Amino acid sequence: MDNPYNILERYWGFTEFRPKQLEIIEAVTNGLDSMALLPTGGGKSVCYQVPAMMQHGTCLVVTPLVALMIDQIEGLKEKGIKAMALTGHLPTDRLVELLDNARYGGYKFLYMSPERLQHDLVRQAVKELDLNLIAVDEAHCISQWGHDFRPAYRSLSILQELQPDTPMLALTATATPEVVSDVITQLELRDPKIFKASFERPNLALVVKKVQDKRHYLLELLEADQWSIIYVRSRNQAVELAQWLEQQDLPAHAYHGGIPEKDKIQRQSEWSDGLRPIMVATNAFGMGIDHDRVRQVVHMQLPESLESYYQEVGRAGRDGKPAQATLLWNDADKVQAKRQFVADLPSIEQLKQLYRTLSNYFQISYGEGRFEIFGFNFQHFCDTYHLGRNKTFKALQALDRMGIIELSKQFGRKTLVRFLVSSEKLLDHFDKRTDHAIVGQMVLRQYGGIFEDSRKISLERVAQQTGLQVDRVLEMLKQMEALSLIELELIETDATITFMVPREDDRTLNPLAKDLKALNNHKTQQLASVFAFLDEVLTCRSNQLLSYFGETQNHACGRCSNCQKRTDKPIDQQAIAQAIISLLKDASMDSRGLMEKLTFDSEDCLEVLQIMLESGQVKMAANNKFYLT
Repeated sequence: MDNPYNILERYWGFTEFRPKQLEIIEAVTNGLDSMALLPTGGGKSVCYQVPAMMQHGTCLVVTPLVALMIDQIEGLKEKGIKAMALTGHLPTDRLVELLDNARYGGYKFLYMSPERLQHDLVRQAVKELDLNLIAVDEAHCISQWGHDFRPAYRSLSILQELQPDTPMLALTATATPEVVSDVITQLELRDPKIFKASFERPNLALVVKKVQDKRHYLLELLEADQWSIIYVRSRNQAVELAQWLEQQDLPAHAYHGGIPEKDKIQRQSEWSDGLRPIMVATNAFGMGIDHDRVRQVVHMQLPESLESYYQEVGRAGRDGKPAQATLLWNDADKVQAKRQFVADLPSIEQLKQLYRTLSNYFQISYGEGRFEIFGFNFQHFCDTYHLGRNKTFKALQALDRMGIIELSKQFGRKTLVRFLVSSEKLLDHFDKRTDHAIVGQMVLRQYGGIFEDSRKISLERVAQQTGLQVDRVLEMLKQMEALSLIELELIETDATITFMVPREDDRTLNPLAKDLKALNNHKTQQLASVFAFLDEVLTCRSNQLLSYFGETQNHACGRCSNCQKRTDKPIDQQAIAQAIISLLKDASMDSRGLMEKLTFDSEDCLEVLQIMLESGQVKMAANNKFYLT
């Protein structure tokens, strides 16, 4: 067995481990089941990647995050380490091929979604694999008390039967004590070693501000430091705010799940290189982000849970130097958060109706459909059946979490090809155009009967087999279409859906009614915890979060907005109120105009203005201007 330090330096370029990493590695290499709770940025992946490289055999990694699979596999390949993924978007013949590669191809890492273990072929292959470790990432998903409960995770205990002698490592960045206990029970971990790094971030100041004019306050923050991530909760908000910042001569990019992959890569690169150090993003931005120069994270809207808030703020200050996380909110945000996160949570009857509609849309017969993959145009689906987009999307997410479907919001294609000329003419053409031959001959080898009927082909598979980029493969096919050599039909979709179980309508969902109710209740409770976090103005913000995750801290951080408020001199509320009244006697004004004319600290002024608003001394008009009552 190789030395863990040698592996760490050879492949990752580090000479020292982060806290708890070495202890976890030693436990799993000694064959012990373990659970690791490491905060965001704590280096969870190293805890299974290093021991896997130290030993003979393959490491099986279970994760629900397709983006994480792709990101880590690319990183491993760059290091010369063989790794592959089994996602839900694989036809059976391709799945069989990949499983054979996993058995005999010398792969060190096999990534898969939990839903994949429902497939008998996958279970048999896992049973036959020479595994040195099973890593269950995002392990909180197995608990109905976790912040992203997925019933499909409940099937993971089967791994103890398929590989009874292989140690299992459960990993998560966010788990309450209740979730930790539930994870151990559900995964059937055997006398596990539990490793927990402190969730405290001593260098991170948590600032919570109740403000009316968020954009004005944001500009003040960006004057101090521009290397920032600004989180919003919708694609439109990301685009609009980034454009507004550009108009203020601030270098910003928008980032969300609907941006083409090549644009995502370019924007992330420009952000990392400092060309545009401000990223306005939905929660789609964050996977694999380990940039040590991010000085601040700003939330312009409320997060859906303290778990997601903790993960997002944890992307600031990873170099250990002082950093700040600022959450800007007002009363309207609470109303919006209820509407966005809990108002449209689906009932079991609504899910049943949507599932039937979805099955009819794709013409799936009763008892059929398991592991069938379809390109999915979400807007067309909603328009066809006159469905509300927000409610429908939440219901699709619920079906995904419950393991009924697997929904990929990544860009997908369905490509149909049929050759129109004889094989002799085709081969003659290939002799003249070797670039066409590379793609055309691969398609001929992979797909039979393609001269008689149109066949659905995978551009990604052809690209992988030829070593070309997908765009290059498509370009060659379009050129052959222009020469009337092939018939090409390309249908672009904004998602793909894999049906994970046979269609049985109500019988498919009835067993999950209890899980859905628990999931909806928990989401409601999580948002209530966010509101309680906002409203608590005395307790240290850092201690509030630590307490939520079951950690006790005896000292206040001294850096957060609540701690700073206690150390500041008491504000003269009466003097500030009189100054506000004097200004509003002349004309109504918005908060920015007031702050510019008042000589007191702007934060103190906003606090007094809020008190006056709540007491009825002032009111706010529809144009956001304040006036005296």
